[in-house]
Amino acid sequence: MNTKNAMRVMLMAGVALMGANAMAADLAPPAPAPTVEEAIEAASPWMIRVRGVGVITHDSGSVDQLSGAGLSYSDTVIPELDISYFFTDNIAAELILGTTYAKIDGTGGLDGVPVGKSWLLPPTLTLQYHFTNFGNFKPYVGAGVNYSLFYNQSEKPGFSNLDVKNDFGYALQVGADYMINKNWGVNFDVKKIFLDTKWTATHDLLGPVSGKAKIDPWLIGAGITYRF
Repeated sequence: MNTKNAMRVMLMAGVALMGANAMAADLAPPAPAPTVEEAIEAASPWMIRVRGVGVITHDSGSVDQLSGAGLSYSDTVIPELDISYFFTDNIAAELILGTTYAKIDGTGGLDGVPVGKSWLLPPTLTLQYHFTNFGNFKPYVGAGVNYSLFYNQSEKPGFSNLDVKNDFGYALQVGADYMINKNWGVNFDVKKIFLDTKWTATHDLLGPVSGKAKIDPWLIGAGITYRF
């Protein structure tokens, strides 16, 4: 066989091989699409949630100068933003951001007496464990620390110089995401913040007053989840 014929045979064999490979690719079954759960596991470690949250306080406190007197705090509904980072499929850290206010009234010896009002910024950082064996349903539990900052404090008539002290607390959390697709889901979340701080004020008749403010709010929320 001369050189030209050899080259012609090699070219024909190459074309036939390419055609066979193309036919095999056409006949091969398509790769299955990833499930929502598989897509979530391959997603970015960052997640954000936006919730509407009911803040339900525990009405407890004391007035050192008046035996039997205490404090009560109003409940509110607020928006909340949180940012989560997943170290693994199961372990995540969540920073919770939101602000609320409480109207402070007296109880006991000060029953029904308005004391004042304070805004509260309680950033909370929790470490969470996410359960991954329930498909698109992703329950979790968490625990962490809270630092509550009280600002824009104002007094009612009869009181002045109201000062609720900033203080540390701790938090427990339980919740769940239901992922509709790899990015979007819905969320339900319950947190208990344990916050026991001090307060001072000046009363027109009693003079300087002080005591403890035990707020211990429940934060019950629902909202939207987005995972990048």
